[in-house]
Amino acid sequence: MAIVNNPALAAFCTAIGSELVLSQVRVRREGAGFELRHANDVAATPQSLRSISVAELRALANHTAAGEFRPIKAAPNLRAGWRCVAANEAELEAALSQLYPGAVADWFAAQQPVPPITHYRDYTARQTGMYRITRMLTDAQAGQMIRACCDTRFCLKRRLWTAPDLAPDEATEKSLIPCLEPCAVLLEFARKAVRIEQEENKPTLTLAPSEVASLLASLETALEHPPAGQREADLSAADNPRRLQLLREKLQGFAPVAETTGKE
Repeated sequence: MAIVNNPALAAFCTAIGSELVLSQVRVRREGAGFELRHANDVAATPQSLRSISVAELRALANHTAAGEFRPIKAAPNLRAGWRCVAANEAELEAALSQLYPGAVADWFAAQQPVPPITHYRDYTARQTGMYRITRMLTDAQAGQMIRACCDTRFCLKRRLWTAPDLAPDEATEKSLIPCLEPCAVLLEFARKAVRIEQEENKPTLTLAPSEVASLLASLETALEHPPAGQREADLSAADNPRRLQLLREKLQGFAPVAETTGKE
């Protein structure tokens, strides 16, 4: 079998050193091969973890521990309690492709002098059909939407693309996996955000600072304890976590008022 030169894989394996954490997966050298396990299982003995093959990683990555589908593989809800051994670099690439599709290639691309990044306005400018309306969000609205959709609750990719007045993620905020352009989930969420802004008969509410604080606390509780069976990608649901996070983003602007002027 011919050996295929893969500079991205070669550079990534060099970066591993003795071990490296890629999002929620710890990769550790074992002789000529590699051991992969969930980062939370760093102290677990090999015997205490379920041994799975490279081919079984795809099924592992498709669902959470509760059995819910994972539409974004970089979401922070990868199941723990397993161990996989890749015999060589080629198997390591296959394993990581099951867990984080495209991560090695994107990581390598981000190391280049001019990474191939597509920023939000450039990305939406080329959209047609039902996604053309994603251009209609103001800079402030786009920033709120992006912060909500790409929050660490939902995705551990480090966003390198930007929007006006919105800088890329800091290196320490997410993981080594870069995000080079808006994804399909964000595009759909942007479309939903526009539709929300276009809704008519919006009520006007006058809230006390303490009431704003109560709403923020309630949203935080709902985000920390989602109901069983909640579908992450169902953006039509009123209790969708990204929609709750977007509402939280909108209310955050009133949070300092609640903190400084609220009285018992």
